[in-house]
Amino acid sequence: MPVTKAHKQVVINRYYVNYPDHEPRQEDPNYVDFEAYRRAHIKTAKCAMAYTGECEGGLELHHSHIEFALQNGINLSWLEHDYPGVSDPKTVGAWVESGANLLFYCEHHHRGPGGVHKASSSDFEAEHYCHNLIGPATTEEK
Repeated sequence: MPVTKAHKQVVINRYYVNYPDHEPRQEDPNYVDFEAYRRAHIKTAKCAMAYTGECEGGLELHHSHIEFALQNGINLSWLEHDYPGVSDPKTVGAWVESGANLLFYCEHHHRGPGGVHKASSSDFEAEHYCHNLIGPATTEEK
C-alpha cells in the first residue's frame, strides 16, 4: 500500500462569530472573580500543555468552555446538559469566571498559531499528542 509522505499543508479557516450584546470585561461584576482566581493560582500554575515541552511566553488564563463575550448567548438547557446546576441566568456569569471554566495556557498555546484561539478544535486537540503539529505559515505559504 502506498504511503503519503510527510508534508506541510496550509489551512485557512474564515468564518464569523455572532457575539451577543455584552458588557466590557472590566464592568462585569464577576470580573473580580476571574482576577481573584488568576492571582490565587498564578504562582503555581502551569500551562495545561506543559507536558509537551513546547510552551513559550507567559501564562494566560483562558475561558475553556464558554468565553466571557458569549455568555449572554448561551442556550442554558444545552449548558445544563454538560454542567448540571449552572443554568440559572442570574449565576451563570459567576460560573463563566470561575475555576470550573478556566485553564492556564502559555501564550503560545493560548493565542499562538496553534493556540486554542487560532487552531481548529480538531487540530488543537491533535496538537496535544503530535509534536510540532502546527506552526506559523511563512510569507510564501500565506
